[in-house]
Amino acid sequence: MKRYAASTPSAQRAADKARKDKAYRWNRESYSHQRRFVDIWGFVLTLMFKLWRYNKSWSYPGGVTEEKQAHRRRAQAIWIRETFLDLGPTFIKVGQLFSTRADLFPSEYVDELSKLQDKVPAFSYEQAEMLIEKDFGKKVSQLYRTFDPIPLAAASLGQVHKATLHSGEEVVVKVQRPALKQLFTVDLQILRGIARFFQNHPDWGRGRDWLGIYEECSRILWEEIDYLNEGSNADTFRRNFRAYEWVKVPRVYWRYTSPRVVTLEYIPGIKISHYEALEAAGLDRKELAHLGAKAYLQQLLNDGFFHADPHPGNIAVSPEGALIFYDFGMMGRIKANIREQLMETLFGIAQKDGDRVMHSLVEMGALAKVDDMGPVRRSIQYMLDHFMDKPFENQSVSQISEDLYEIAYDQPFRFPATFTFVMRAFSTLEGVGKGLDPEFNFMEIARPFAMQLMADSNGSNSTSSSFLNELGRQAAQVSSTALSLPRRIEDTIEKLEQGDLRIRVRSIESDRILRRMSSIQLGTNYTLLISAFTLSATILFVQGYVGLAVVVALGASALAFVLIRLLMRLDRFDRMF
Repeated sequence: MKRYAASTPSAQRAADKARKDKAYRWNRESYSHQRRFVDIWGFVLTLMFKLWRYNKSWSYPGGVTEEKQAHRRRAQAIWIRETFLDLGPTFIKVGQLFSTRADLFPSEYVDELSKLQDKVPAFSYEQAEMLIEKDFGKKVSQLYRTFDPIPLAAASLGQVHKATLHSGEEVVVKVQRPALKQLFTVDLQILRGIARFFQNHPDWGRGRDWLGIYEECSRILWEEIDYLNEGSNADTFRRNFRAYEWVKVPRVYWRYTSPRVVTLEYIPGIKISHYEALEAAGLDRKELAHLGAKAYLQQLLNDGFFHADPHPGNIAVSPEGALIFYDFGMMGRIKANIREQLMETLFGIAQKDGDRVMHSLVEMGALAKVDDMGPVRRSIQYMLDHFMDKPFENQSVSQISEDLYEIAYDQPFRFPATFTFVMRAFSTLEGVGKGLDPEFNFMEIARPFAMQLMADSNGSNSTSSSFLNELGRQAAQVSSTALSLPRRIEDTIEKLEQGDLRIRVRSIESDRILRRMSSIQLGTNYTLLISAFTLSATILFVQGYVGLAVVVALGASALAFVLIRLLMRLDRFDRMF
Protein backbone atom coordinates (compact mmCIF):
# COMPACT_ATOMS: atom_id res chain seq x y z
CA MET A 1 0.00 0.00 0.00
CA LYS A 2 1.06 3.60 -0.37
CA ARG A 3 2.97 5.34 2.41
CA TYR A 4 1.09 8.13 4.18
CA ALA A 5 1.73 10.40 7.12
CA ALA A 6 0.59 9.26 10.54
CA SER A 7 -2.98 10.14 11.53
CA THR A 8 -3.51 13.29 13.59
CA PRO A 9 -6.55 15.21 14.88
CA SER A 10 -6.09 17.66 12.00
CA ALA A 11 -6.13 14.72 9.56
CA GLN A 12 -9.37 13.53 11.14
CA ARG A 13 -10.93 16.97 10.71
CA ALA A 14 -9.77 17.11 7.10
CA ALA A 15 -11.26 13.66 6.42
CA ASP A 16 -14.58 14.68 8.02
CA LYS A 17 -14.64 17.87 5.97
CA ALA A 18 -13.96 15.90 2.75
CA ARG A 19 -16.91 13.64 3.50
CA LYS A 20 -19.18 16.63 3.99
CA ASP A 21 -17.93 18.56 0.98
CA LYS A 22 -19.10 15.98 -1.57
CA ALA A 23 -22.28 13.99 -1.13
CA TYR A 24 -22.27 11.42 -3.93
CA ARG A 25 -25.68 9.94 -4.71
CA TRP A 26 -24.19 6.47 -5.28
CA ASN A 27 -22.83 6.54 -1.71
CA ARG A 28 -26.28 6.95 -0.14
CA GLU A 29 -28.06 4.01 1.44
CA SER A 30 -31.38 5.11 -0.10
CA TYR A 31 -29.98 5.27 -3.64
CA SER A 32 -32.35 3.23 -5.84
CA HIS A 33 -31.64 1.11 -8.90
CA GLN A 34 -34.12 3.18 -10.90
CA ARG A 35 -32.30 6.40 -10.05
CA ARG A 36 -29.00 4.76 -10.98
CA PHE A 37 -30.45 3.76 -14.36
CA VAL A 38 -31.61 7.34 -14.98
CA ASP A 39 -28.24 8.82 -13.95
CA ILE A 40 -26.19 6.53 -16.20
CA TRP A 41 -28.42 6.72 -19.25
CA GLY A 42 -28.73 10.49 -18.75
CA PHE A 43 -24.95 10.72 -19.07
CA VAL A 44 -24.94 8.50 -22.19
CA LEU A 45 -27.70 10.46 -23.95
CA THR A 46 -26.05 13.78 -23.10
CA LEU A 47 -22.76 12.46 -24.48
CA MET A 48 -24.49 11.34 -27.68
CA PHE A 49 -25.99 14.80 -28.10
CA LYS A 50 -22.58 16.43 -27.59
CA LEU A 51 -20.99 14.10 -30.16
CA TRP A 52 -23.82 14.79 -32.64
CA ARG A 53 -23.49 18.56 -32.15
CA TYR A 54 -19.70 18.38 -32.56
CA ASN A 55 -20.04 17.72 -36.32
CA LYS A 56 -22.63 20.45 -36.91
CA SER A 57 -21.05 23.61 -38.32
CA TRP A 58 -23.98 25.78 -37.21
CA SER A 59 -23.21 24.98 -33.56
CA TYR A 60 -19.96 27.00 -33.73
CA PRO A 61 -20.49 30.77 -33.37
CA GLY A 62 -18.71 32.55 -36.20
CA GLY A 63 -18.10 29.34 -38.14
CA VAL A 64 -16.26 26.09 -37.52
CA THR A 65 -12.45 26.01 -37.24
CA GLU A 66 -9.96 23.34 -36.16
CA GLU A 67 -9.12 25.41 -33.08
CA LYS A 68 -12.78 25.59 -32.02
CA GLN A 69 -13.24 21.87 -32.56
CA ALA A 70 -10.11 21.08 -30.50
CA HIS A 71 -11.37 23.34 -27.70
CA ARG A 72 -14.74 21.58 -27.73
CA ARG A 73 -13.06 18.14 -27.62
CA ARG A 74 -11.05 19.18 -24.57
CA ALA A 75 -14.17 20.56 -22.85
CA GLN A 76 -16.05 17.32 -23.57
CA ALA A 77 -13.13 15.26 -22.21
CA ILE A 78 -13.08 17.26 -18.95
CA TRP A 79 -16.85 16.87 -18.63
CA ILE A 80 -16.57 13.08 -19.13
CA ARG A 81 -13.84 12.80 -16.47
CA GLU A 82 -15.85 14.82 -13.93
CA THR A 83 -19.03 12.86 -14.67
CA PHE A 84 -17.20 9.57 -14.18
CA LEU A 85 -16.09 10.81 -10.75
CA ASP A 86 -19.69 11.69 -9.88
CA LEU A 87 -20.95 8.29 -11.07
CA GLY A 88 -18.65 6.51 -8.66
CA PRO A 89 -16.41 3.42 -8.35
CA THR A 90 -17.50 1.48 -11.45
CA PHE A 91 -17.06 4.42 -13.78
CA ILE A 92 -13.83 5.59 -12.16
CA LYS A 93 -12.33 2.17 -12.88
CA VAL A 94 -13.87 2.01 -16.38
CA GLY A 95 -12.43 5.46 -17.09
CA GLN A 96 -9.00 4.35 -15.92
CA LEU A 97 -9.22 1.31 -18.20
CA PHE A 98 -10.34 3.48 -21.12
CA SER A 99 -7.32 5.73 -20.54
CA THR A 100 -5.22 2.86 -21.93
CA ARG A 101 -7.31 2.56 -25.10
CA ALA A 102 -5.99 5.34 -27.32
CA ASP A 103 -6.77 3.00 -30.24
CA LEU A 104 -10.48 3.47 -29.49
CA PHE A 105 -10.90 7.02 -28.20
CA PRO A 106 -9.61 10.48 -29.22
CA SER A 107 -6.37 11.60 -27.60
CA GLU A 108 -8.09 14.39 -25.64
CA TYR A 109 -10.36 11.85 -23.93
CA VAL A 110 -7.44 9.54 -23.15
CA ASP A 111 -5.37 12.39 -21.68
CA GLU A 112 -8.18 13.49 -19.37
CA LEU A 113 -9.12 9.97 -18.29
CA SER A 114 -5.48 9.29 -17.43
CA LYS A 115 -5.84 12.04 -14.78
CA LEU A 116 -8.78 10.21 -13.22
CA GLN A 117 -8.01 9.66 -9.54
CA ASP A 118 -10.00 7.94 -6.82
CA LYS A 119 -10.94 11.20 -5.06
CA VAL A 120 -13.93 9.88 -3.16
CA PRO A 121 -14.86 10.22 0.52
CA ALA A 122 -13.85 7.60 3.06
CA PHE A 123 -16.54 5.48 4.69
CA SER A 124 -16.93 5.34 8.45
CA TYR A 125 -14.91 3.16 10.81
CA GLU A 126 -18.16 1.59 12.02
CA GLN A 127 -18.87 0.31 8.50
CA ALA A 128 -15.32 -1.05 8.16
CA GLU A 129 -15.58 -2.71 11.56
CA MET A 130 -18.91 -4.32 10.67
CA LEU A 131 -17.54 -5.68 7.39
CA ILE A 132 -14.42 -7.16 9.02
CA GLU A 133 -16.44 -8.82 11.79
CA LYS A 134 -18.92 -10.21 9.25
CA ASP A 135 -16.15 -11.74 7.11
CA PHE A 136 -14.13 -13.27 9.96
CA GLY A 137 -16.79 -13.87 12.61
CA LYS A 138 -14.59 -12.16 15.19
CA LYS A 139 -14.33 -8.69 16.65
CA VAL A 140 -11.62 -6.37 15.37
CA SER A 141 -9.98 -6.39 18.82
CA GLN A 142 -9.67 -10.19 18.62
CA LEU A 143 -7.97 -10.03 15.22
CA TYR A 144 -5.68 -7.05 15.77
CA ARG A 145 -3.92 -5.67 18.85
CA THR A 146 -4.35 -2.11 17.51
CA PHE A 147 -6.42 -0.82 14.60
CA ASP A 148 -6.30 2.84 13.57
CA PRO A 149 -9.91 3.98 12.95
CA ILE A 150 -8.70 6.80 10.69
CA PRO A 151 -7.83 5.42 7.23
CA LEU A 152 -4.42 6.07 5.73
CA ALA A 153 -6.05 6.39 2.31
CA ALA A 154 -9.50 6.11 0.74
CA ALA A 155 -10.14 5.10 -2.86
CA SER A 156 -13.15 4.16 -4.97
CA LEU A 157 -12.91 0.43 -4.21
CA GLY A 158 -11.82 0.53 -0.57
CA GLN A 159 -9.67 2.15 2.07
CA VAL A 160 -6.52 1.29 4.03
CA HIS A 161 -6.04 1.24 7.81
CA LYS A 162 -2.83 0.72 9.73
CA ALA A 163 -2.93 -2.01 12.38
CA THR A 164 -0.78 -4.24 14.57
CA LEU A 165 -1.19 -7.99 14.98
CA HIS A 166 -1.20 -9.62 18.41
CA SER A 167 2.18 -11.12 17.46
CA GLY A 168 3.59 -7.59 17.12
CA GLU A 169 3.91 -7.26 13.31
CA GLU A 170 2.86 -3.94 11.81
CA VAL A 171 0.38 -4.40 8.94
CA VAL A 172 -1.96 -2.50 6.67
CA VAL A 173 -5.56 -3.66 6.30
CA LYS A 174 -7.35 -2.95 3.03
CA VAL A 175 -11.13 -2.99 3.51
CA GLN A 176 -13.54 -3.03 0.58
CA ARG A 177 -16.19 -0.31 0.27
CA PRO A 178 -19.55 -1.51 1.64
CA ALA A 179 -22.13 -2.71 -0.91
CA LEU A 180 -19.53 -2.42 -3.70
CA LYS A 181 -20.48 -5.75 -5.29
CA GLN A 182 -24.15 -4.76 -5.39
CA LEU A 183 -23.21 -1.46 -7.07
CA PHE A 184 -20.99 -3.30 -9.59
CA THR A 185 -23.80 -5.74 -10.37
CA VAL A 186 -26.31 -2.97 -11.10
CA ASP A 187 -23.82 -0.82 -13.05
CA LEU A 188 -22.49 -3.65 -15.19
CA GLN A 189 -26.01 -4.76 -16.05
CA ILE A 190 -26.78 -1.23 -17.26
CA LEU A 191 -23.43 -1.01 -19.07
CA ARG A 192 -24.19 -4.24 -20.92
CA GLY A 193 -27.33 -2.62 -22.33
CA ILE A 194 -25.32 0.47 -23.31
CA ALA A 195 -22.67 -1.69 -25.01
CA ARG A 196 -25.39 -3.55 -26.92
CA PHE A 197 -26.92 -0.21 -27.99
CA PHE A 198 -23.59 1.08 -29.32
CA GLN A 199 -22.85 -2.27 -31.01
CA ASN A 200 -26.09 -1.99 -33.00
CA HIS A 201 -25.66 1.72 -33.79
CA PRO A 202 -25.23 2.25 -37.56
CA ASP A 203 -22.28 4.65 -37.12
CA TRP A 204 -20.63 4.01 -33.74
CA GLY A 205 -21.03 0.25 -33.98
CA ARG A 206 -19.18 -0.09 -37.28
CA GLY A 207 -15.75 -1.67 -36.76
CA ARG A 208 -16.01 -1.71 -32.95
CA ASP A 209 -16.59 -4.73 -30.74
CA TRP A 210 -18.32 -2.89 -27.89
CA LEU A 211 -19.66 -6.08 -26.35
CA GLY A 212 -16.15 -7.54 -26.36
CA ILE A 213 -14.82 -4.37 -24.70
CA TYR A 214 -17.58 -4.65 -22.08
CA GLU A 215 -16.70 -8.27 -21.32
CA GLU A 216 -13.02 -7.36 -20.99
CA CYS A 217 -13.74 -4.46 -18.60
CA SER A 218 -16.19 -6.56 -16.59
CA ARG A 219 -13.64 -9.34 -16.10
CA ILE A 220 -10.93 -6.91 -14.99
CA LEU A 221 -13.27 -5.12 -12.56
CA TRP A 222 -14.47 -8.33 -10.88
CA GLU A 223 -10.87 -9.55 -10.52
CA GLU A 224 -9.79 -6.27 -8.94
CA ILE A 225 -12.41 -6.34 -6.17
CA ASP A 226 -11.59 -9.95 -5.23
CA TYR A 227 -9.01 -9.46 -2.49
CA LEU A 228 -8.20 -13.18 -2.40
CA ASN A 229 -7.10 -12.78 -6.02
CA GLU A 230 -5.06 -9.70 -5.08
CA GLY A 231 -3.35 -11.64 -2.29
CA SER A 232 -2.53 -14.47 -4.68
CA ASN A 233 -1.09 -11.96 -7.16
CA ALA A 234 1.08 -10.45 -4.43
CA ASP A 235 2.42 -13.88 -3.47
CA THR A 236 3.22 -14.76 -7.09
CA PHE A 237 4.93 -11.41 -7.64
CA ARG A 238 6.91 -11.85 -4.41
CA ARG A 239 8.09 -15.34 -5.44
CA ASN A 240 9.22 -14.07 -8.83
CA PHE A 241 11.52 -11.53 -7.16
CA ARG A 242 12.65 -13.63 -4.20
CA ALA A 243 16.21 -13.81 -5.60
CA TYR A 244 16.51 -10.04 -5.98
CA GLU A 245 17.38 -8.04 -2.87
CA TRP A 246 16.65 -4.74 -4.65
CA VAL A 247 12.90 -5.52 -4.91
CA LYS A 248 10.58 -5.78 -1.89
CA VAL A 249 6.98 -7.02 -1.97
CA PRO A 250 4.66 -6.99 1.08
CA ARG A 251 3.88 -10.40 2.56
CA VAL A 252 0.22 -11.47 2.69
CA TYR A 253 -1.21 -12.57 6.07
CA TRP A 254 -3.73 -15.12 4.82
CA ARG A 255 -5.19 -15.74 8.27
CA TYR A 256 -6.48 -12.17 8.17
CA THR A 257 -7.53 -12.10 4.51
CA SER A 258 -10.98 -12.64 2.95
CA PRO A 259 -12.65 -11.69 -0.36
CA ARG A 260 -13.31 -8.18 1.04
CA VAL A 261 -10.37 -7.72 3.42
CA VAL A 262 -6.65 -8.20 2.77
CA THR A 263 -3.92 -7.79 5.39
CA LEU A 264 -0.42 -7.05 4.14
CA GLU A 265 2.98 -6.48 5.67
CA TYR A 266 3.63 -2.80 6.40
CA ILE A 267 6.72 -1.74 4.43
CA PRO A 268 7.11 2.05 4.55
CA GLY A 269 9.12 3.82 1.92
CA ILE A 270 9.65 7.06 0.03
CA LYS A 271 7.35 7.58 -2.92
CA ILE A 272 9.46 7.22 -6.06
CA SER A 273 8.32 10.60 -7.41
CA HIS A 274 9.38 12.48 -4.22
CA TYR A 275 12.73 13.40 -5.70
CA GLU A 276 13.84 15.78 -2.92
CA ALA A 277 13.15 13.15 -0.25
CA LEU A 278 15.15 10.58 -2.22
CA GLU A 279 18.13 12.90 -2.45
CA ALA A 280 17.84 13.77 1.25
CA ALA A 281 18.03 10.04 2.02
CA GLY A 282 21.26 9.81 0.01
CA LEU A 283 19.78 7.60 -2.73
CA ASP A 284 21.09 7.56 -6.32
CA ARG A 285 18.22 8.72 -8.56
CA LYS A 286 19.94 7.51 -11.73
CA GLU A 287 20.35 4.02 -10.28
CA LEU A 288 16.70 3.97 -9.15
CA ALA A 289 15.54 4.86 -12.68
CA HIS A 290 17.63 1.99 -14.06
CA LEU A 291 16.29 -0.46 -11.45
CA GLY A 292 12.67 0.54 -12.18
CA ALA A 293 13.03 -0.23 -15.88
CA LYS A 294 15.00 -3.41 -15.17
CA ALA A 295 12.34 -4.67 -12.73
CA TYR A 296 9.55 -4.19 -15.25
CA LEU A 297 11.46 -5.78 -18.12
CA GLN A 298 12.13 -8.75 -15.83
CA GLN A 299 8.38 -9.05 -15.18
CA LEU A 300 7.40 -8.77 -18.81
CA LEU A 301 10.06 -10.70 -20.70
CA ASN A 302 11.18 -13.31 -18.17
CA ASP A 303 8.28 -13.90 -15.76
CA GLY A 304 5.34 -13.25 -18.10
CA PHE A 305 3.52 -11.81 -15.07
CA PHE A 306 3.61 -8.04 -14.65
CA HIS A 307 2.19 -5.17 -12.63
CA ALA A 308 -0.40 -3.53 -14.89
CA ASP A 309 -0.59 -0.23 -12.99
CA PRO A 310 2.97 0.89 -12.08
CA HIS A 311 2.18 4.58 -11.47
CA PRO A 312 4.35 6.48 -8.94
CA GLY A 313 1.85 5.92 -6.12
CA ASN A 314 2.36 2.15 -6.37
CA ILE A 315 6.17 2.22 -6.22
CA ALA A 316 8.26 3.38 -3.27
CA VAL A 317 11.92 3.17 -2.26
CA SER A 318 13.25 1.74 0.99
CA PRO A 319 16.01 3.52 2.96
CA GLU A 320 18.44 0.92 1.56
CA GLY A 321 17.52 1.79 -2.03
CA ALA A 322 15.29 -1.22 -2.80
CA LEU A 323 12.10 -0.80 -4.85
CA ILE A 324 8.83 -1.52 -3.02
CA PHE A 325 5.78 -2.49 -5.09
CA TYR A 326 2.20 -2.00 -3.80
CA ASP A 327 -1.35 -2.76 -4.97
CA PHE A 328 -1.62 -6.02 -6.91
CA GLY A 329 -5.28 -5.85 -7.91
CA MET A 330 -4.54 -5.28 -11.58
CA MET A 331 -1.92 -7.63 -13.04
CA GLY A 332 -1.21 -8.87 -16.56
CA ARG A 333 0.03 -12.12 -18.06
CA ILE A 334 1.92 -12.75 -21.30
CA LYS A 335 0.89 -16.04 -22.89
CA ALA A 336 3.33 -18.25 -24.81
CA ASN A 337 1.65 -17.65 -28.18
CA ILE A 338 1.72 -13.88 -27.60
CA ARG A 339 5.45 -14.07 -26.92
CA GLU A 340 6.00 -16.04 -30.14
CA GLN A 341 4.03 -13.57 -32.23
CA LEU A 342 5.77 -10.72 -30.46
CA MET A 343 9.04 -12.17 -31.78
CA GLU A 344 7.59 -12.25 -35.28
CA THR A 345 6.63 -8.60 -34.87
CA LEU A 346 10.14 -7.72 -33.67
CA PHE A 347 11.76 -9.44 -36.67
CA GLY A 348 9.29 -7.74 -39.01
CA ILE A 349 10.05 -4.34 -37.51
CA ALA A 350 13.81 -4.97 -37.72
CA GLN A 351 13.45 -5.82 -41.43
CA LYS A 352 10.86 -3.08 -42.13
CA ASP A 353 8.57 -5.82 -43.43
CA GLY A 354 5.03 -4.44 -43.23
CA ASP A 355 3.45 -7.71 -44.39
CA ARG A 356 5.16 -9.75 -41.69
CA VAL A 357 4.25 -7.26 -38.98
CA MET A 358 0.64 -7.21 -40.18
CA HIS A 359 0.32 -11.02 -40.16
CA SER A 360 1.88 -11.31 -36.70
CA LEU A 361 -0.49 -8.66 -35.33
CA VAL A 362 -3.44 -10.59 -36.79
CA GLU A 363 -2.23 -13.80 -35.14
CA MET A 364 -1.67 -11.96 -31.86
CA GLY A 365 -5.23 -10.65 -31.90
CA ALA A 366 -4.12 -7.02 -32.08
CA LEU A 367 -5.46 -6.56 -35.59
CA ALA A 368 -8.87 -7.55 -36.91
CA LYS A 369 -8.81 -9.15 -40.34
CA VAL A 370 -10.91 -7.34 -42.95
CA ASP A 371 -11.61 -7.96 -46.64
CA ASP A 372 -9.18 -5.30 -47.86
CA MET A 373 -5.99 -5.31 -45.78
CA GLY A 374 -4.15 -3.01 -48.24
CA PRO A 375 -4.79 0.28 -46.36
CA VAL A 376 -3.82 -1.38 -43.07
CA ARG A 377 -0.56 -2.71 -44.53
CA ARG A 378 0.25 0.73 -45.95
CA SER A 379 -0.36 2.32 -42.52
CA ILE A 380 1.98 -0.19 -40.88
CA GLN A 381 4.63 0.31 -43.57
CA TYR A 382 4.42 4.07 -43.10
CA MET A 383 4.87 3.59 -39.37
CA LEU A 384 7.93 1.39 -39.90
CA ASP A 385 9.53 3.80 -42.37
CA HIS A 386 8.82 6.71 -40.03
CA PHE A 387 10.09 5.10 -36.81
CA MET A 388 13.08 3.08 -37.96
CA ASP A 389 14.91 6.09 -39.36
CA LYS A 390 16.09 6.67 -35.77
CA PRO A 391 18.50 4.42 -33.89
CA PHE A 392 16.78 2.00 -31.51
CA GLU A 393 18.27 3.68 -28.43
CA ASN A 394 17.02 7.15 -29.40
CA GLN A 395 13.36 6.22 -29.69
CA SER A 396 10.79 7.22 -27.08
CA VAL A 397 8.21 4.73 -25.84
CA SER A 398 5.66 7.51 -25.30
CA GLN A 399 6.12 8.86 -28.82
CA ILE A 400 5.91 5.38 -30.35
CA SER A 401 2.73 4.71 -28.39
CA GLU A 402 1.14 7.99 -29.45
CA ASP A 403 2.00 7.48 -33.13
CA LEU A 404 0.93 3.84 -33.02
CA TYR A 405 -2.45 4.68 -31.49
CA GLU A 406 -2.92 7.59 -33.87
CA ILE A 407 -2.48 5.22 -36.80
CA ALA A 408 -4.67 2.61 -35.11
CA TYR A 409 -7.52 5.04 -34.38
CA ASP A 410 -10.43 4.33 -36.76
CA GLN A 411 -8.46 1.38 -38.23
CA PRO A 412 -9.30 -2.30 -37.58
CA PHE A 413 -6.66 -2.52 -34.81
CA ARG A 414 -8.02 -4.25 -31.69
CA PHE A 415 -5.24 -4.14 -29.14
CA PRO A 416 -5.81 -6.70 -26.36
CA ALA A 417 -5.94 -5.44 -22.77
CA THR A 418 -2.53 -6.99 -22.09
CA PHE A 419 -0.93 -5.06 -24.95
CA THR A 420 -2.43 -1.72 -23.89
CA PHE A 421 -1.43 -2.30 -20.26
CA VAL A 422 2.15 -3.00 -21.36
CA MET A 423 2.31 0.16 -23.50
CA ARG A 424 0.84 2.30 -20.72
CA ALA A 425 3.25 0.81 -18.18
CA PHE A 426 6.21 1.44 -20.50
CA SER A 427 5.14 5.08 -20.98
CA THR A 428 4.57 5.57 -17.24
CA LEU A 429 7.94 4.08 -16.34
CA GLU A 430 9.65 6.22 -18.96
CA GLY A 431 8.06 9.31 -17.38
CA VAL A 432 9.14 8.23 -13.89
CA GLY A 433 12.64 7.44 -15.15
CA LYS A 434 13.05 10.83 -16.80
CA GLY A 435 11.85 12.49 -13.58
CA LEU A 436 14.55 10.65 -11.66
CA ASP A 437 17.22 11.07 -14.33
CA PRO A 438 16.76 13.60 -17.20
CA GLU A 439 19.17 11.51 -19.33
CA PHE A 440 17.21 8.29 -18.74
CA ASN A 441 16.55 6.27 -21.91
CA PHE A 442 14.18 3.36 -21.53
CA MET A 443 14.98 1.93 -24.97
CA GLU A 444 18.68 1.77 -24.17
CA ILE A 445 17.96 -0.35 -21.10
CA ALA A 446 15.45 -2.49 -23.00
CA ARG A 447 17.83 -3.26 -25.89
CA PRO A 448 19.88 -6.06 -24.19
CA PHE A 449 16.65 -7.67 -22.92
CA ALA A 450 15.14 -7.60 -26.42
CA MET A 451 18.28 -8.99 -28.02
CA GLN A 452 18.48 -11.76 -25.42
CA LEU A 453 14.83 -12.61 -26.03
CA MET A 454 15.41 -12.76 -29.79
CA ALA A 455 18.46 -14.97 -29.27
CA ASP A 456 16.65 -17.29 -26.86
CA SER A 457 13.74 -17.73 -29.24
CA ASN A 458 16.17 -19.21 -31.77
CA GLY A 459 17.87 -21.51 -29.23
CA SER A 460 21.12 -19.56 -29.26
CA ASN A 461 22.93 -17.10 -27.04
CA SER A 462 24.50 -15.34 -29.99
CA THR A 463 22.73 -12.42 -31.62
CA SER A 464 24.38 -13.04 -34.98
CA SER A 465 23.44 -16.71 -34.75
CA SER A 466 19.81 -15.81 -34.12
CA PHE A 467 19.69 -13.78 -37.30
CA LEU A 468 21.43 -16.57 -39.23
CA ASN A 469 18.84 -19.01 -37.93
CA GLU A 470 16.12 -16.64 -38.99
CA LEU A 471 17.69 -16.35 -42.44
CA GLY A 472 17.77 -20.16 -42.70
CA ARG A 473 14.14 -20.38 -41.69
CA GLN A 474 13.18 -17.88 -44.37
CA ALA A 475 15.22 -19.79 -46.99
CA ALA A 476 13.42 -23.00 -46.09
CA GLN A 477 10.10 -21.19 -46.33
CA VAL A 478 10.97 -19.84 -49.80
CA SER A 479 12.01 -23.35 -50.95
CA SER A 480 8.76 -24.82 -49.68
CA THR A 481 6.77 -22.11 -51.44
CA ALA A 482 8.63 -22.67 -54.71
CA LEU A 483 8.07 -26.46 -54.62
CA SER A 484 4.35 -26.03 -53.95
CA LEU A 485 3.87 -23.35 -56.65
CA PRO A 486 3.02 -25.72 -59.60
CA ARG A 487 0.37 -27.49 -57.55
CA ARG A 488 -1.15 -24.17 -56.44
CA ILE A 489 -1.31 -22.95 -60.06
CA GLU A 490 -3.02 -26.21 -61.08
CA ASP A 491 -5.56 -25.84 -58.23
CA THR A 492 -6.31 -22.27 -59.28
CA ILE A 493 -6.94 -23.25 -62.92
CA GLU A 494 -9.20 -26.10 -61.77
CA LYS A 495 -11.27 -23.71 -59.64
CA LEU A 496 -11.60 -21.34 -62.60
CA GLU A 497 -12.89 -24.17 -64.81
CA GLN A 498 -15.40 -25.30 -62.17
CA GLY A 499 -16.61 -21.77 -61.51
CA ASP A 500 -15.54 -21.85 -57.85
CA LEU A 501 -13.22 -18.87 -58.27
CA ARG A 502 -14.65 -15.46 -59.07
CA ILE A 503 -12.50 -12.57 -60.18
CA ARG A 504 -13.66 -9.09 -59.36
CA VAL A 505 -12.18 -6.24 -61.41
CA ARG A 506 -12.82 -2.63 -60.57
CA SER A 507 -12.11 0.17 -63.02
CA ILE A 508 -11.85 3.61 -61.47
CA GLU A 509 -12.46 5.29 -64.84
CA SER A 510 -15.64 3.27 -65.42
CA ASP A 511 -16.84 4.07 -61.91
CA ARG A 512 -16.26 7.76 -62.54
CA ILE A 513 -18.19 7.71 -65.83
CA LEU A 514 -21.11 5.77 -64.34
CA ARG A 515 -21.25 8.08 -61.32
CA ARG A 516 -21.19 11.12 -63.60
CA MET A 517 -23.98 9.72 -65.82
CA SER A 518 -26.10 8.96 -62.77
CA SER A 519 -25.55 12.45 -61.39
CA ILE A 520 -26.36 14.07 -64.75
CA GLN A 521 -29.59 12.07 -64.99
CA LEU A 522 -30.54 13.09 -61.46
CA GLY A 523 -29.66 16.72 -62.26
CA THR A 524 -31.86 16.59 -65.35
CA ASN A 525 -34.80 15.39 -63.27
CA TYR A 526 -34.22 18.20 -60.76
CA THR A 527 -34.05 20.73 -63.62
CA LEU A 528 -37.39 19.51 -65.06
CA LEU A 529 -39.01 19.70 -61.63
CA ILE A 530 -37.64 23.23 -61.05
CA SER A 531 -38.99 24.32 -64.46
CA ALA A 532 -42.39 22.80 -63.73
CA PHE A 533 -42.55 24.43 -60.28
CA THR A 534 -41.45 27.81 -61.69
CA LEU A 535 -44.05 27.64 -64.47
CA SER A 536 -46.78 26.65 -62.01
CA ALA A 537 -45.82 29.48 -59.63
CA THR A 538 -45.96 31.97 -62.52
CA ILE A 539 -49.44 30.79 -63.63
CA LEU A 540 -50.77 30.89 -60.04
CA PHE A 541 -49.37 34.39 -59.52
CA VAL A 542 -50.97 35.66 -62.75
CA GLN A 543 -54.30 34.12 -61.71
CA GLY A 544 -54.16 35.95 -58.37
CA TYR A 545 -53.28 32.99 -56.10
CA VAL A 546 -50.33 34.76 -54.52
CA GLY A 547 -50.10 32.51 -51.42
CA LEU A 548 -50.00 29.28 -53.42
CA ALA A 549 -47.55 30.87 -55.85
CA VAL A 550 -45.16 31.69 -53.01
CA VAL A 551 -45.36 28.12 -51.65
CA VAL A 552 -44.62 26.63 -55.07
CA ALA A 553 -41.80 29.14 -55.63
CA LEU A 554 -40.23 28.09 -52.31
CA GLY A 555 -40.39 24.48 -53.45
CA ALA A 556 -38.64 25.46 -56.68
CA SER A 557 -35.95 27.31 -54.66
CA ALA A 558 -35.37 24.26 -52.44
CA LEU A 559 -34.94 22.03 -55.49
CA ALA A 560 -32.56 24.57 -57.02
CA PHE A 561 -30.47 24.53 -53.83
CA VAL A 562 -30.28 20.71 -53.94
CA LEU A 563 -29.30 20.86 -57.63
CA ILE A 564 -26.47 23.30 -56.91
CA ARG A 565 -25.16 21.06 -54.10
CA LEU A 566 -25.27 18.09 -56.49
CA LEU A 567 -23.30 19.94 -59.17
CA MET A 568 -20.69 21.08 -56.63
CA ARG A 569 -20.27 17.52 -55.34
CA LEU A 570 -19.92 16.24 -58.92
CA ASP A 571 -17.26 18.87 -59.62
CA ARG A 572 -15.26 17.86 -56.50
CA PHE A 573 -15.43 14.20 -57.53
CA ASP A 574 -14.12 15.03 -61.00
CA ARG A 575 -11.16 16.93 -59.54
CA MET A 576 -10.29 13.93 -57.33
CA PHE A 577 -9.70 11.80 -60.42
